[in-house]
Amino acid sequence: MRSQPRFIPLSSSWVSIHPEPKGVVQFIGGAFFGTFPTIFYRHLLGEFFQAGYTVIALPFRFSFSHWPIAINLLKEQAVLRQVISQEAKRMGFACDIYREDANYFWVGHSLGCKYIALLEILGDLEGDLEVTRVAVKKCTKQSERQLRQIRESLDYTGNSIKDQPSLLIAPDISDTQSAIPVRSLAKLLDRFGWGVLPTREETKCLVSNSPLFNLTALVSLSEDSIAGSIQDQDVQDSDVLWLYEQLNKRALPFLGIEVPGKHLVPIGIKSDFVLDINPLDIFVSPSERAQLHNAIIYYLSQLKQRLKSLKSSSASENSGSCEQLPDERPVGSLATRRVTRSQTPPATHL
Repeated sequence: MRSQPRFIPLSSSWVSIHPEPKGVVQFIGGAFFGTFPTIFYRHLLGEFFQAGYTVIALPFRFSFSHWPIAINLLKEQAVLRQVISQEAKRMGFACDIYREDANYFWVGHSLGCKYIALLEILGDLEGDLEVTRVAVKKCTKQSERQLRQIRESLDYTGNSIKDQPSLLIAPDISDTQSAIPVRSLAKLLDRFGWGVLPTREETKCLVSNSPLFNLTALVSLSEDSIAGSIQDQDVQDSDVLWLYEQLNKRALPFLGIEVPGKHLVPIGIKSDFVLDINPLDIFVSPSERAQLHNAIIYYLSQLKQRLKSLKSSSASENSGSCEQLPDERPVGSLATRRVTRSQTPPATHL
């Protein structure tokens, strides 16, 4: 019988400490569901634990100010590094792993992916407020307001997520219209400057101007009507397709896959089925969920290998090339080819 994770409250998060961890997964869920991650994502979090990871479920409160939310997640990581290490030592578990940045993975679903992307952007800016000012002014309308949010939030931490891999599951670059279904009200809030910051287009601008995201993997869902699919035709309406094309422009080959399912497949309340919001399709099949979980665990291992390869290459610059990683190749070409359902990662033991 597989052991189940036991979550305990540490700082402002829920943590399940693995006795022999090979890494730390920091998970951020979608809007509403991410406020109660150990309830709505319990099955997925259990898969991380079974794969050998200490699991941190990072809840967040709803807000239109996305910069402070993202940076508060980074602050929480700084606190948890010490707290988890002490708790693991008290429990008689390995604790040295919590000292190294490279052992931490950021995993997001839906809106949670946007917060991870914002942290990646801040890592590119190196904490230099003048560089930050130039980048934010280039991409945003209410730049001074957003810079103030960044400055006030960053005063308490000097950390970043550089050298920490991230895996994005059905990323939704939410804006005011995503948060408020009444389009006229959402436009009114944006007109008066009360809506979501940064907006969807501003976030895309910041990502497209960042040279990072080389330690980022993407797992998307073929029937996702919220975040979109790699098989979509219009890049403007599909966050997944847009991000897929962005990641294909980076220095390293694309890491990721598209699997069958809808946007809420990662949400698992029960042990056998995942609730869906579509009343005509109440349950998600166990096979869809299994394919998604296999893909997620597989690409976490691929990200870890990529990071090791980059560190090895950096340490021996005279070698001229880095060791080739197994199965690390783009899904499709860098131009127009789309991912198909048949392109699945090798089976993994969860």
